[in-house]
Amino acid sequence: MKYRQAVIEDIEQMSEIRLSVTENILSDPSKVTMTMYEDYLERLGRGWVCEIDNVIVGFVYAAKEDNSIWALFVNKQCESSGIGKRLLQHAVSWLFNLGAQKIVLSTEANTRADLFYGHQGWTRGKIKNGTEVTYSLENPNCA
Repeated sequence: MKYRQAVIEDIEQMSEIRLSVTENILSDPSKVTMTMYEDYLERLGRGWVCEIDNVIVGFVYAAKEDNSIWALFVNKQCESSGIGKRLLQHAVSWLFNLGAQKIVLSTEANTRADLFYGHQGWTRGKIKNGTEVTYSLENPNCA
């Protein structure tokens, strides 16, 4: 497994992973555009990928404007292998190094992602809109 910063050439494979999920499905896939993927590479944040044999199997995006995790997805054949945890660590470290005191995200409630963030030490917030739950992670260096 190789972890590295995402580049524009990775977007097609990242999008394929995003659209293949069985939970946290986009109600309208056209709302997540290629421009958004490009913008979060550097201008609005940063992205990382995990590759196995030159094939992207997972990715994460961190958004610097609101100190959030914009996306974290792993190919279903590679779930439960530690890839998501390691990708999340890249994004969290980057945001904390930029000075974030707290990082936030939201995900679909009662899903594997919901359980995953709790197991990673994130604080579960309230359910909003009946289906979405928020999480936050405090910077241990700002306590």
